[in-house]
Amino acid sequence: MGGVKVLTGAATAALLLAFAGSTPALADTIEAALVRAYQNNPQLNAQRASVRVTDENVPQALSGYRPRVAVTASGGYQYSDVISSSSLGSSHVTGTQVPRSVGATVTQTLFNGQQTANRTRAAEGQVSSAREGLRVLEQSVMLSAATIYMDYLRDSATLEVQRSNVRVLEQTLKQTRDRFNVGEVTRTDVAQSEAQLAAGRTQLLTAESNLNTTRSNFRRIIGNEPNALQAGSPVDRFLPPTLPGAIDLGLTENPNVTAAMFGIDVSYLNVKVNEGALFPTVTLQASVQQSYEQTISVPRQFGAAAVAQISVPVYQGGGEYALIRQSKETLAQQRLALEQTRDQTRASVVQAWGQLLAGKAQVSSAQAQVQASEIALNGVREEAKAGQRTTLDVLNAQQALVNARVALVTAQHDRVVASYAVLNAVGRLSPTVLKLGTTVYDPSVHYHQVRDSWVGVRTPDGR
Repeated sequence: MGGVKVLTGAATAALLLAFAGSTPALADTIEAALVRAYQNNPQLNAQRASVRVTDENVPQALSGYRPRVAVTASGGYQYSDVISSSSLGSSHVTGTQVPRSVGATVTQTLFNGQQTANRTRAAEGQVSSAREGLRVLEQSVMLSAATIYMDYLRDSATLEVQRSNVRVLEQTLKQTRDRFNVGEVTRTDVAQSEAQLAAGRTQLLTAESNLNTTRSNFRRIIGNEPNALQAGSPVDRFLPPTLPGAIDLGLTENPNVTAAMFGIDVSYLNVKVNEGALFPTVTLQASVQQSYEQTISVPRQFGAAAVAQISVPVYQGGGEYALIRQSKETLAQQRLALEQTRDQTRASVVQAWGQLLAGKAQVSSAQAQVQASEIALNGVREEAKAGQRTTLDVLNAQQALVNARVALVTAQHDRVVASYAVLNAVGRLSPTVLKLGTTVYDPSVHYHQVRDSWVGVRTPDGR
């Protein structure tokens, strides 16, 4: 077979996974990619805006504690022609006047069956639930970013393996043709080499197509074109040491679970709000009014009043009772949903943990497979020189080595992604836990900016 040099794809595959080491200058890292996705992902920024929208439910609920003030003013032109009679005789008065008035009314609710208090607490629960929903999306985006980062490394390494394979197959075909010309092999050997090269070129084109697709998704999720990516590292150091510990952590910290808990609180408070409609409502209203020229005989008039009013609902068609029953069923539904979410979280943690353990074993197995395949290929080549192996045996050994290298690349990819998946399942895939160099978005800042706002239409960012 001659001295065909084996172009080692294992060196390329080994770059896919790194457990330690310095970061080369100008190289992109998985941590930097996660930071960009966390800061710039449009879906995540839209969800943050949604949380800010939910924040406004609290000052809306708090408005029930505050007075309502209305100012009225009126003005116009009036002509009067009045004929009046009495025991003293009759009189005829005509004239014009400009009636005008200005007044103010202040209304304060004193009691409404604790509806305002329960609405406020429900709104606060909605804010907490929305924040947990934001955590869910943050983790989803960061997991997608880590996955697409590793996808690009895997696909680019696979492309290099296929390119190396095509170069080796081209050299093999050239040598096979030379041996055919001198009568050492048959036309069948040449055809086998040509067929294997055609298959290798097809695999190369497929790898290029996969890499182009991954590059497009990388740009969509992370926000920039991939360039000089450094090897990715697993995040096992941030994981619980055992599966039971991971399950317990997931059942307490997974944002899907905590969001479902807040959903129960909100549903319970909605029941109390609807029950409040059965209680009396007590209001206090104070008003003042200054009037001028309302009639010809009264040039000016001033009035002030303060009135307390109690309204006791007796029967309102039964709608209020239907709302109470409906909200109670919603509460029961939320409690069942919490149990379902816990079961799903437990299953997700177990599944991700199993994939992580399998990934660790697959990396070691794939590395051994690559080493054995390289030794086997070299041995088959030497045996082929002595006439003990055919060209097909050499081609099969070469393909086995390519498959082993691709399997190693895939195993290293799965190993890193699985560690991020476990961190996501337990609810700890966050910039704070990963110690990323970025400012962490704090939804409570906007909440405290708007919670006690009595007036104003401008948002805290100036819009």
